[in-house]
Amino acid sequence: MTKEKVSKKDFNFPLVLGHEAAGIVESVGPGVTEFKQGDKVIPIFISQCRECRFCKSPKTNLCDNSGMPEPDSRLTCKGKKLIQYMGTSTFSEYTVVNQNAVAKVDPAAPLDKVCLLGCGICTGYGAAVNTAKVEPGSTCAVFGLGAVGLAAVMGCKAAGAKRIIAVDTNPDKFDKAKEFGATEFVNPNDHDKPISQVLSDMTSGGVDYSLECIGNVGVMRSALESCVKGWGISVIVGFTNVHDLSTRPVQLLLGRTWTGSAFGGFKSKDGVQQMVKAYMDKKIKVDEFITHNLTLNEVNDAIELLKQGKSIRTVMRISPE
Repeated sequence: MTKEKVSKKDFNFPLVLGHEAAGIVESVGPGVTEFKQGDKVIPIFISQCRECRFCKSPKTNLCDNSGMPEPDSRLTCKGKKLIQYMGTSTFSEYTVVNQNAVAKVDPAAPLDKVCLLGCGICTGYGAAVNTAKVEPGSTCAVFGLGAVGLAAVMGCKAAGAKRIIAVDTNPDKFDKAKEFGATEFVNPNDHDKPISQVLSDMTSGGVDYSLECIGNVGVMRSALESCVKGWGISVIVGFTNVHDLSTRPVQLLLGRTWTGSAFGGFKSKDGVQQMVKAYMDKKIKVDEFITHNLTLNEVNDAIELLKQGKSIRTVMRISPE
């Protein structure tokens, strides 16, 4: 597995990062009727306007009215406009978002927990249950055991998968994966043959479903080729837009399906509310993803923990409790 480099030309600057958060509405602008001051909300990077052709279709969770485009950012610093990352920019004490990109949540929901439902957990869990549509008794392989991958494992378990094979080069994550439902573990570095061949040998020809939760085009190909011919489904969950993707046509001609999943296929506002309710009803895990708690001032420390593979999710507060 290689680390893909992203150049500065791929982004506009200055940019306020962050897209997974929860907060309280401080104020609303003219024409906003769905929210009021004091509401607990989760900002979302995929909008749901309920009016466009995508929102009206049950085939997708995309939206044509995706918040505020970059030129319309409402953030400034010392008179200079700041670019909003994915229309949210949550690494900030305050942010301004389009009403189509915010979900109101249960007033009793703990913000320092349900903030994780703004991206990672919904993305992985939904990729398994909504996109792959994992079936009871099936065999699954999940590549990458970060928060998205662990959520995918949780989704496979919820869907009734019999075997859930967790794949990662960091063996320290295997115990965590077991907690979420993984039944077996494979470290590609422990083998002298391609991981797709390892999984094929383990499963008499390949898994029914594979989910790539890293964002590495090489691993995406391995995940596809780990699927059984005839009906295997491989879902691309990890995001990248740096390199082209490739495989041999015969992989698809023999009946495998290769597809992608954004935000786990959830209609964003509706899906977040559903997942918050599932958490409050103790039907999904959320607290178990949190390995560290820091303040926003320690954001660089949080990112370093992630880079070193020492954290699953670090929740940052505006200020200490």
